[in-house]
Amino acid sequence: MPRSANRDVGDTAVLGVVVDIPEPWAQLLVDWRAKCGDPQARVVPPHVTLLPPTEVAVADRSLISAHLAGVARSHPPFDLHLQGTGTFRPVSEVVFVTVARGILDCERIATDVRSGPLARPLSFPYHPHVTVAHDVPTDALDMAATELAGLACTFRVEHFTEFEQSSGGAWTVARRHPLTGPARG
Repeated sequence: MPRSANRDVGDTAVLGVVVDIPEPWAQLLVDWRAKCGDPQARVVPPHVTLLPPTEVAVADRSLISAHLAGVARSHPPFDLHLQGTGTFRPVSEVVFVTVARGILDCERIATDVRSGPLARPLSFPYHPHVTVAHDVPTDALDMAATELAGLACTFRVEHFTEFEQSSGGAWTVARRHPLTGPARG
């Protein structure tokens, strides 16, 4: 999300909330994004978005962090399985790794995250995924879609991460929120 030219950097911050992709898959996905020529490869860690970049008042940061901690306390850890690739073409020039299991968990958490002080409309329906190529030439999109089609990994999600965007555009971890809610029956 581009920063607003009229925004006073001291009054607002840009936040994002994500499920981190752990190693060794994170580095593999960073390398693939870089191989495709995606300029975001080294500044946006591999993730499943729960809250897209959202501008918030700095004065609301403690309220937002408390909200996110409450959301995390109401959701249990879950397994996330990534498998194969998909694309949003022709709507958006994106190739992604598909979330094959854990979709409902991501949807529930994302809905709760985007409530209260972080209530906001989305530009597109929520679709959990891990971007591996965005706004790169068609041959690079095709390469990512083909070469990562056989990717499969499963890992336990025990927290989600609140990121804040620096003035240079890089994302830094603000907080990790452990998922400590009761198991679902």
